Amino acid sequence: MIEHRMLSLPHGITLSCRSSGAAGRPVIVFLHGFPEGAFVWDTLLEHFAALGYRCIAPNLRGFEKSSAPADVSAYRAKHLVQDIAALIALESPGAPLAALVAHDWGGAVAWSLANQAPQLLHKLCIINSPHPGTFLRELRDSPAQQAASAYMNFLIRPDAEALLAQDDYRRLWEFFTNGFAANGPQAWLTDAVKAQYRALWDHGLTGGCNFYRASPLRPPTASDPGASAITLPREMLTVSLPTLVVWGMDDIALPPALIDGLQDYIAQLQVQRVPGASHWIVHEQPALVAAAIEKFIR
Repeated sequence: MIEHRMLSLPHGITLSCRSSGAAGRPVIVFLHGFPEGAFVWDTLLEHFAALGYRCIAPNLRGFEKSSAPADVSAYRAKHLVQDIAALIALESPGAPLAALVAHDWGGAVAWSLANQAPQLLHKLCIINSPHPGTFLRELRDSPAQQAASAYMNFLIRPDAEALLAQDDYRRLWEFFTNGFAANGPQAWLTDAVKAQYRALWDHGLTGGCNFYRASPLRPPTASDPGASAITLPREMLTVSLPTLVVWGMDDIALPPALIDGLQDYIAQLQVQRVPGASHWIVHEQPALVAAAIEKFIR
């Protein structure tokens, strides 16, 4: 059974969390992306609870009922990492996580956390979320990636959330049907799943858009240098933990070039390429994702 509760962190942020499994077991934390919420992990929460883990999926700040600071600067990486580090300290006191599992924007937080506080987890599992080193490279040097990521410059517009909410969230549904996956209907996007997304988005979209507004990692434009103005020192990019990267190879917005060169930053790396899967692989093939993570952490 999945429990929904509010978790108050010491620095004043409250995260709305979904959890399963008994307290005291080894802990796995799952981090979602945009325009998702914690509910996307429900199948995996149930799977790993049945294997003897305590599973926690927070809604990141700005999403669902979690705290949503008004200041865009409150969505910078250091604050997002602080939230998850504090959650781990509360939910897995005195013991590192069995694993941190993350997708999309959740992965951006997870990469930073693994770099800055590796003592908080045993293993890292990333699903279609670019490492900052390869993402910066592709945003600066690859016209194909710049075109694929052009949506990011839409999401930083001051009217982005208003436009996204128009016509029953028409533009957000297009993220699922042609923005990040091959054109056409998605079998997993049932009426029940759509109802979960509507309920999530009805809480507001500003927090999610603020993730993009707070980050300079976006394609350069005539008025905004974006990624072209950034240099990241190597010490901010290395990960010493055993790391599994699962990549849906049909991801349109985050193409497979982003996994080229990962071994330069990650000493203990496994990559599982999944042909025919898109950015939404967690929805499309939850059993495959669960099996890959289970094999890796056990």
